[in-house]
Amino acid sequence: MTEFYSGVQKAFVSVDIIIFGFEDSKLKLLIGKRQMDPGRGEWSLYGGFVGAMESVDEAANRVLFELTGLRNLYMKQVHTFGAVERDPGERVISVAYCALINVKDYDRHLLEEHGVQWVELNKMPRLYSDHNDMVKRAITLLRRRINTEPLSFNLLPDLFTLTQLQHVYEAVLGEEIDKRNFRKRIKSIDFIEKTELIDKLTSKRGAALYRFNKQMYEEDPSFKL
Repeated sequence: MTEFYSGVQKAFVSVDIIIFGFEDSKLKLLIGKRQMDPGRGEWSLYGGFVGAMESVDEAANRVLFELTGLRNLYMKQVHTFGAVERDPGERVISVAYCALINVKDYDRHLLEEHGVQWVELNKMPRLYSDHNDMVKRAITLLRRRINTEPLSFNLLPDLFTLTQLQHVYEAVLGEEIDKRNFRKRIKSIDFIEKTELIDKLTSKRGAALYRFNKQMYEEDPSFKL
């Protein structure tokens, strides 16, 4: 680093990751008890400070990997939070990111190692500082994009039923969807492929399993539900 800007007040830059998962037809959020002051013991999102030699995106990817052990996850920048007194410790500017994962892909041992847990979104407790506002911003982003981007498949296993897919949409949008119209639309989308496999675990009568064909989507990404 150089000695430029020596007379300018410095600020810390951090990233906070809003990690959503989907389980039991519910949208869930990954949170834990804060392990440092200020705010030690308060419920919080998982985050970290941006290193001197890394970009903000690199810091977000590092923090996400440290927490989940997973790479190539869906992650988007949500908003920058920079209120002067948002952190009682120092002047901290935080860049919030939203990530989507399949809950079953997350190693349960990492939950214990990092002291985090899944909570249903509608039962989210009061979080540290402005983290509740971060979550609200992230939900707004997902609701804007779920009908124009194939976000929902990041929350599901590779093989899923149409009922599971509909429940993801309903969980994100916070409202019920007409089953008949939803299925009619989904079946008209080429990159959502019906397989010959049958789900006999979550469906008593046995429901057809579908999969998302990423290559086909990338060839024609004009998606709107």
